[in-house]
Amino acid sequence: MKIKIRLTEPMLGTVPKDPEVYKSYIETKKPEGENEQEYLTVEKIEEKGWTGFHKDDKGLFIYDYMIRGFLKNAGNILKEVVGIKNIKSKIDNVVFVFPRRIYLGKIIPDGVIERPLRAMTMQGPRVTLARSEYVDAGVEMEIEIKIIPNKEITESVLMSLFEYGQLCGLGQFRNGSYGRFEVM
Repeated sequence: MKIKIRLTEPMLGTVPKDPEVYKSYIETKKPEGENEQEYLTVEKIEEKGWTGFHKDDKGLFIYDYMIRGFLKNAGNILKEVVGIKNIKSKIDNVVFVFPRRIYLGKIIPDGVIERPLRAMTMQGPRVTLARSEYVDAGVEMEIEIKIIPNKEITESVLMSLFEYGQLCGLGQFRNGSYGRFEVM
């Protein structure tokens, strides 16, 4: 199935702007045998706590796993509505997103937002500042979803999950309404 996603709210980047942070933490979480070195698409900026987007000579992009992650999260939230047990693992096993790099149609981000992050630690409440690049609402992404034939995960089920994107989108600070989208 071919899908076009249009952001209805700005989307914040999720990639640490320090390739070493990306390489030492995020790259270690990849499945065995995956050899693409994603940290090479991370722009080096010295400031701590800054996130942005992957970038290559074609522009800014997100990886396919952000869409799969969204679908698994939406499935987990809506599992009773769609009536599928263990939906996260079923999506993981039968749903595949293409292309690997999903371009945002931008060479540079539209801006930067700074916001406080609050956390309760053993030493008490702490506040730190986070800085994220964003792309504006209206950005469109075209993807293709391939589903291995099965009895439960169908195009109709996936479209129900994609509708959740109107409420909870992609990228960082989703509970602040960032990254919301519609499927066209």
